[in-house]
Amino acid sequence: MATVNSSSENQPAKHQEVGHKSLLQSDALYQYILETSVYPREPAPMKELREVTAKHPWNLMTTSADEGQFLNMLLKLINAKNTMEIGVYTGYSLLSTALALPEDGKILALDINRENYEIGLPIIEKAGVAHKIDFREGPALPLLDQMIEDEKFHGSFDFIFVDADKDNYLNYHKRLIDLVKVGGVIGYDNTLWNGSLVAPADAPLRKYVRYYRDFVLELNKALAVDPRVEICQLPVGDGITLCRRIS
Repeated sequence: MATVNSSSENQPAKHQEVGHKSLLQSDALYQYILETSVYPREPAPMKELREVTAKHPWNLMTTSADEGQFLNMLLKLINAKNTMEIGVYTGYSLLSTALALPEDGKILALDINRENYEIGLPIIEKAGVAHKIDFREGPALPLLDQMIEDEKFHGSFDFIFVDADKDNYLNYHKRLIDLVKVGGVIGYDNTLWNGSLVAPADAPLRKYVRYYRDFVLELNKALAVDPRVEICQLPVGDGITLCRRIS
């Protein structure tokens, strides 16, 4: 359990979650959530992969443990069987999905970097769920365009999770809306973008945060008025927007 430094009541306890993206103002409260309801229920393979990923220099790219738990629960609630993930990294959210799917469930996993995926692959294999994953290395958009051309893929996915290049989120949405079934869900990660969306124009933001902020703002604006989906934006992790296709 996190503790507060007794030397100063104004210094909150620091979180221990690598890749921490929670928008909660209190690190101590976030750590409480992790210690009370996330870590005790985290499957051993996911814990192992989280700890391995923590040693990677790009560990901020990983899905947070609380978001992994949320995705696992969501997939079970909607009885997902055929899914897609765009942006895999070392595979923490991918493993969460694979563990949630039935034995004959499938995940089409797309990422430009197979080397990162192979960091987590031995753990995924040990967990006994590698057979559910069809990993494809390379840009996602060309493959999505191929799938759009083949009508058998239209409306074939129960759930699609996007955690990749934010400047292409709208391009993904234009294609994924045809690939997810009516009643299916698309989840866009990082839609609150480090809380920067409401920061003043002159706020001292990290370069990559400032660069992608406008793309995230554009996505949020577009999703809010898209009549083909119902949306729910949640302050889980760095913000996740769920889009349920209704037409």
